[in-house]
Amino acid sequence: MSLNGKVAIVTGSSRGIGAATARLLGQNGAKVTVNYTKDREAGARTLGEIEKAGGTAILVQADVTDYDQVKAMVEKTERDLGAVDILVNNANMSFPIMPFVKFPWEGFEQKLLHEMKASFYCCQAVVNGMIERGQGCIVNISSGLSRVPGPGFIAHTSAKSALDAFSKALALELGPYGIRVNVVAPGLTVTDATANQPEEMKAAIASRTPLRRLGQPEDIAGAVLFYCTDWSRFVTGTYMPVCGGTQMI
Repeated sequence: MSLNGKVAIVTGSSRGIGAATARLLGQNGAKVTVNYTKDREAGARTLGEIEKAGGTAILVQADVTDYDQVKAMVEKTERDLGAVDILVNNANMSFPIMPFVKFPWEGFEQKLLHEMKASFYCCQAVVNGMIERGQGCIVNISSGLSRVPGPGFIAHTSAKSALDAFSKALALELGPYGIRVNVVAPGLTVTDATANQPEEMKAAIASRTPLRRLGQPEDIAGAVLFYCTDWSRFVTGTYMPVCGGTQMI
């Protein structure tokens, strides 16, 4: 089913999973807001790829942990593209990887606050319009580590677990208004964000994965696309691991 006539905001869509998602939504008919925080060149590249494929998109700089910037992004989207039908909360919040006994509270607190601020602010900025129209789709990008922790990832695990719970609560509250909220949880995916992780660790994870490879950004984008179309019109409050089978539920 196409997304013709739909308007989507994909946060953190200058690269990686966000860029792949913005491209795929654009290829399937959605008009897309490509969001970036610092790297305008990368955002412009995503925008250009959507337009080259015949899609419609705009490029908007916004720090999604700042409500005023989020509000301005939504207002620009509404002016230039139309009312927002789809929100994909994907923006990456950096965090230190280290054992709990060495973890500074400040780093832990920042990851939790930024993760939740980004989704809270973006959701709050679009849901009133969705409620008025009686329909909408929100997809929050979590992580397989929210259910299956890894050493050194305590901040990421905790923050993404909070995002999972937040998504379920939103699905319950917004369901009566025709708004669906779902979670996509990637396994280890080959992106800039994972480029510095040891190659031996990546190889070990791939060897334990039933599909015997790591994820690609397009794999995650495909799951997001499913949630954004009417194929999933009776699906809300769910958690979809996209990990090649390392997590089975």
